[in-house]
Amino acid sequence: MNISCRGENLILSKERAIYWETQQMLILSDLHIGKSAHFRKHGIQVPATVGLTDLQRLNHLMAAFLPKTLLVTGDMFHHNINSDANAFMEWRRAYPDLKVVLVKGNHDSLKNEDYQALGITVHQHQFLQYPFRFIHDKPLVFDEYYNISGHIHPGVLLYGKARQRLKFPCFYFGIHCAVLPAFSVFTGLKLLTAAEGDRFYAITPDKVMEV
Repeated sequence: MNISCRGENLILSKERAIYWETQQMLILSDLHIGKSAHFRKHGIQVPATVGLTDLQRLNHLMAAFLPKTLLVTGDMFHHNINSDANAFMEWRRAYPDLKVVLVKGNHDSLKNEDYQALGITVHQHQFLQYPFRFIHDKPLVFDEYYNISGHIHPGVLLYGKARQRLKFPCFYFGIHCAVLPAFSVFTGLKLLTAAEGDRFYAITPDKVMEV
């Protein structure tokens, strides 16, 4: 789905990412690379294929949009370097010319040399690319920049014809701030309540749709 935000055309992908055409930038949040391996280490059985599935989806986005920059608005990594993170290292080698920018989230605790080895440019609190401010958590500043964040894993509740209720991840666009869905499939959802002027774009298995 194509939408206009602050005069810029943004493509909302059902793979839980945004492509900003004029900047050739792929934008996503909350990959949580290493989360499944972290859980397995602590005795919680999570399939090893979870992280690989996310990287395969990222490959599809790379092929579809051919971005020059990958921007992650926080929680790129879930904990420390582990087997899942090593898989990302292999993925990174396949795209040596891709610029990767990370706005650090609360789970991004790798050492500086780890980010450098992966060719990731790190911003501690925000990344400004007019007309947008990219941050991880809810914004504290409201100015000429429109805030785009992640962190809360937004979702919406849709009702079917048989009164069934289904939860879907979504893109949220408010007056001053947008919230990206969590890119990783291994995350929960926080249902958001609409206020006047809010726009919600549900991500179904087939498409992105405004609700």
